[in-house]
Amino acid sequence: MTYLVTGGAGFIGHHVAEALLKRGGDVVILDNFNDYYDPAIKVRNAEALGQHSNCTVIKGDIRDVDLLNRIFSERRIRRVAHLAAMAGVRESVGQTPLYMDVNLTGALNLLEAGARADIEQFVLASTSSVYGKTETLPFVETDSADRPLAAYPASKRAAELLAYSYHNLVGMQVTALRFFNVYGPAGRPDMMPWRLMEATQSGETIKLFNGGDIHRDWTYIADTVQGVLTALDKALGYEIINLGCGAPISLTEFIEIIEQYSGKRINTVRVATPASDPPITFCDNSKARELLGFAPAVPIREGLRETWDWYREFRGI
Repeated sequence: MTYLVTGGAGFIGHHVAEALLKRGGDVVILDNFNDYYDPAIKVRNAEALGQHSNCTVIKGDIRDVDLLNRIFSERRIRRVAHLAAMAGVRESVGQTPLYMDVNLTGALNLLEAGARADIEQFVLASTSSVYGKTETLPFVETDSADRPLAAYPASKRAAELLAYSYHNLVGMQVTALRFFNVYGPAGRPDMMPWRLMEATQSGETIKLFNGGDIHRDWTYIADTVQGVLTALDKALGYEIINLGCGAPISLTEFIEIIEQYSGKRINTVRVATPASDPPITFCDNSKARELLGFAPAVPIREGLRETWDWYREFRGI
């Protein structure tokens, strides 16, 4: 069985690829190693994965149709974990053409190549940010999710809709997973956990949106990976599934936990919440539990302890 993991050198991607390799699958990683954050981090991830004899790392872009067709044909791809994307809600503001090109056209190219190759399963990484400022709490998949607050969630919601047409017309098995604030060891440096841990050492001032009274449903990487692997294994027709812990906490509490583990005070300044950011993410994961046997096992304090321990080793502190 050969799996294609797009974005396989990134945070979630390299953890997913590593888990697939450990259980004996053949894995092809496609990543363009862009500079959204330090490419050296992705290079390290890819080099570690490349030590496995059953892993192939390809530097390339999901917008390169010819490359995709060659990969699907020559590598005989059977299942796809599409995790590559231009990431970041706030970062997408003012960059709509780029985000739509990568996240929607890129998904289109993969769906087309997958349809030609008659693949068995396509797992699409989506996001909790598609829900926007919905008044339906917790977030549930039956919500229309038709009021995205920025280009990033708009591109992801559009990709979900596009994927359904491939299920309808060619019978492609597609599971779209809406990730909720994934964190953990070897995380992305642009995300809040890493930024706060860096701030304990650098003294950087962190912006507190709404005075810290915004809530996020943080989901540990190991729980997320297990959900992705099960989705790859289980054909469900076409499904959109929330993949989150279901226990949001405030930014204020989140900071307090990291301050406790680090023994350092983090400098903060109160600012207004950007129009691109919802006040809360809150996962109803009952569908994931039913269809994927999803059972998040790592609570936030334990997950942040694991992340802090990794960070200390990574930084040598």
